[in-house]
Amino acid sequence: ADNLSDALKKLKITSTDSTADSLEGCLDCLLQALAQNNTETSEKIQKSGVLQVFASLLMPQSSCTAKVANIIAEVARNEFMRNPCVDAGLVPPLVQLLNCKDQEILLQTGRALGNICYDSHEGRNAVDHAGGAHIVVDHIRSLCSKTDPASEKLLTVFCGMLMNYSNENDTLQSQLINMGVIPTLVKLLGIHCQNAALTEMCLVAFGNLAELESSKEQFAYTNIAEELVKLFKKQIEHDKKEMIFEVLAPLAENDVIKLQLVEAGLVECLLEIVQKTVDSDREDDIAELKTASDLMVLLLLGDESMQKLFEGGKGSVFRRVLSWIPSNSHQLQLAGALAIANFARNDGNCIHMVDNGIVQILMDLLDRHVEDGNVTVQHAALSALRNLAIPVVNKAKMLSAGVAETVLKFLRSEMPPVQFKLLGTLRMLIDAQAEAAEQLGKNIKLVERLVEWCEAKDHAGVMGESNRLLSALIRHSKSKDVIRTIVQSGGIKHLVTMATSEHVIMQNEALVALALIAALELVTAEKDLENAQLVQILHRLLSDDRSAPEIKYNSMVLICALIGSEPLQKEVQSMAFLEVVSKLRSHENKTVAQQASLTEQRLAVES
Repeated sequence: ADNLSDALKKLKITSTDSTADSLEGCLDCLLQALAQNNTETSEKIQKSGVLQVFASLLMPQSSCTAKVANIIAEVARNEFMRNPCVDAGLVPPLVQLLNCKDQEILLQTGRALGNICYDSHEGRNAVDHAGGAHIVVDHIRSLCSKTDPASEKLLTVFCGMLMNYSNENDTLQSQLINMGVIPTLVKLLGIHCQNAALTEMCLVAFGNLAELESSKEQFAYTNIAEELVKLFKKQIEHDKKEMIFEVLAPLAENDVIKLQLVEAGLVECLLEIVQKTVDSDREDDIAELKTASDLMVLLLLGDESMQKLFEGGKGSVFRRVLSWIPSNSHQLQLAGALAIANFARNDGNCIHMVDNGIVQILMDLLDRHVEDGNVTVQHAALSALRNLAIPVVNKAKMLSAGVAETVLKFLRSEMPPVQFKLLGTLRMLIDAQAEAAEQLGKNIKLVERLVEWCEAKDHAGVMGESNRLLSALIRHSKSKDVIRTIVQSGGIKHLVTMATSEHVIMQNEALVALALIAALELVTAEKDLENAQLVQILHRLLSDDRSAPEIKYNSMVLICALIGSEPLQKEVQSMAFLEVVSKLRSHENKTVAQQASLTEQRLAVES
């Protein structure tokens, strides 16, 4: 401790005119003390005021420079020392040193700047202001192809410095991307894949940059996919695989890179991991299984990569993923169902899958999750069924396979995501299927649950889908029994409210359903329509210039039907509809204008 105090005093006095030898001795003493107790020594260095002296010692031609930079690198390992280093004006002279040729000086300077930047806003700003990143990127570029140990060590330090400089800072990450650092780092990874430390630095730097949208476009122009897959195949340790996964996941969000990863053979690696880890209960294996199967699902989100792996439904990858669904692992069941939902993104694939028994596999999976089931698995399997039900030719096949009955088992679910998918699946299934729509529309339990969900104010998606399914039951069944069931369950007011939705498609569906109610069961629904103030709402829709043509048309069709009810006719007469309708005779849309003329005649006759 006495030696340290002496060295600090001596440094302050002699820094200006001392001989190199006496300085060296003081610096060695500091380095020794830092090696024994970094934190305590750093505190003493800060209190002594020596940091300001270091700025004047950072001369390219001085023999002590590397040691001074080393001392700064050591003290800057402590969080409390980073700002003092910036305040002492150490960053500009350190950045200047990046221009020298001496390898040891470059190494220690890179370390010092990297440590000053670590988790320090002030440190990064100072390096940015002094132009440090640009010089470091140039160094990496010129050293990139050198494989001697000294160059690789320097490259590792420089990559680490850039990583600390840009970590979690979008502005500085964009700056590095604009400097063209990505192709350089990808090239680096390819050349130095045998060097574990350097490879690791590259991966962390990629992980930093890959989150930014602009980086993905640059990555797509490199052979990053090939390099990462090559590197991945060599890894045995869990931590190393995990590091590569952390880069792959954000990159795989880009559709071009998805396809590159598929072509580079990533899928085979992922399937192999799943096979190796599926029966293990080791924590690392469970984590790897989850990451690999999640990544597999992500690759299937790209249209081209998905179609390539589907291979007309005969692909080995498609069949392997299918085998995940009956497994006992919830993670694999989930990934398998999500993968099917992703494969089911065009009619051709959907038709092929329904014709090849996929529906039964998904129904069996759902049956395993009815009682206390896994919500994410339920949600994924319902998503897959909903997508499969989109092509017209699949609807009747799926209905006769019993899909509606399986889906209805989840009516009791209190989970909004499951409710949402359940509703969407039923709505898809009954589209233009009159018999099924009638059967479901007469199911009192279902209709009552729909009416309840129509009031789910906290869950707009569930509320919207419930309304749409209510309307669909009427529109596709055109059945008096269905309408009576919906009236009995209190559903009319929700259909009237739906006519005021901000979405034209929903307004339209509501108006068509209400017109069918008025045409088929007006007497039964009369009271509810009156209480829901339907006539006033129609007046508002017709008067509003912003209403779409189809809304105006269907509102007039509905008015003509409502006149058949005495109380509703009185309301229509009291609200000066003739005036609004006669204006619409000159509407630019021919169909609206024609309907306006017809409606005007009806209203004139009734009055």
